[in-house]
Amino acid sequence: MPVPQKQRAERTLDVLNFVLADVRYGLGPYGVVYLVAAHGWSEVDIAFAYIFGSIAGLITQTPIGAMVDAVRAKRALAGSALALVAISCFVVPFAPTIAPVAAAGVAGALANSTLGMTIAAISLGVVGPEQFARRAARNEAFFHAGSAAINVAVLALTPIFGISVVFGLLAGAAVASIVAVCALPAEAIDHDAARGMVVQNKERVRSSLLRTLMANKPLMAFAGCGALFHMANASMLGLVVQRAALIDPANAVPLAAASMIAAQAAMVGTAALVGAKAQIWGRKPFFLAAYAALALRGALYTLSDAPAWTVAVQLLDGVGVGVFGALFPVLVADLTRGTGHFNAAQGAVGTVHGIGGLAGGPFAAACIVWAGYDAAFLALAAIAAVGGVAFFATVPETRNAAGAAVAARPPLPQ
Repeated sequence: MPVPQKQRAERTLDVLNFVLADVRYGLGPYGVVYLVAAHGWSEVDIAFAYIFGSIAGLITQTPIGAMVDAVRAKRALAGSALALVAISCFVVPFAPTIAPVAAAGVAGALANSTLGMTIAAISLGVVGPEQFARRAARNEAFFHAGSAAINVAVLALTPIFGISVVFGLLAGAAVASIVAVCALPAEAIDHDAARGMVVQNKERVRSSLLRTLMANKPLMAFAGCGALFHMANASMLGLVVQRAALIDPANAVPLAAASMIAAQAAMVGTAALVGAKAQIWGRKPFFLAAYAALALRGALYTLSDAPAWTVAVQLLDGVGVGVFGALFPVLVADLTRGTGHFNAAQGAVGTVHGIGGLAGGPFAAACIVWAGYDAAFLALAAIAAVGGVAFFATVPETRNAAGAAVAARPPLPQ
């Protein structure tokens, strides 16, 4: 690939990941705030409407990944997913009843899964496996920078225009994201590399999907250890906001926004460090730091509920999520190199991680009912610590991915 063309593709990926922040996860918590404030939805209504999207997103990640592996028109796939996310979000203000919102949640979840894996595949196809750690970390840094900018905009504009301002921001970001996708040079994407396939003597060689997943013990270990991370992490900020709402309801929303901004800023720095050093220090030290930061974060929340302390501790969220966001696709690519099933494997491992995240909510709620918020934070910290020990013991260093991947999977069929 000519160098100028590759540079153009990488610059376009920078822009895409920055503007993508307001689109990829849709309205997020702001959609819930809108439904409660503008339409009087109850917590039960919200939980019921959104559970369908959560389930659909979980069970379809592997087939969506297989589709991303198979489809060569990846720009069109990303553009379609972007449009679907935006359309599904605008169902909320125009049809704010349970059935349409639930249907929109399902569509948005499917599109979000498609979008995440397609961007990872395009990135791998543009830079190749040797530079993928740098590119994935750069994607993550720009994504979190964009997310922080959006949260600052919401915080500044909501007092003036109301919560409905999020829909205007979403529309603008969706248009910008689709323009960025169209600007990606199609010829810059190596579609064999984008799916993790090895080409030998001009023949494409790959293993079966089932063999790639089930016989790859390090990949399965990463799935299980990551589930423990997400079980500990997914509900932690929610618990902080709940506790703040009980203590000082008037300042709960500003505290949540400040916490998210702090975390996003830390994620940018973490992703930048990962991009600079993951190929030198390896992947494993960063993941172990992520588990340690999460365990420490849970423990520190028990020392004080002061807003300044809460926001300061939330910086540790940027370490954990920043590492997982930047290196999750890299580790999967390392462990599946040569199989041709990189994106399907991302989906399968992501499903296990998602199950862990869903389990964290009921577990934390039970801890609160049984023994209070401090007990819940300490229990989640303990789960993170167990996950870190398990990761250290079962997941190999994959910096030299060619050798690690070959050792981790059975021989390819002849």
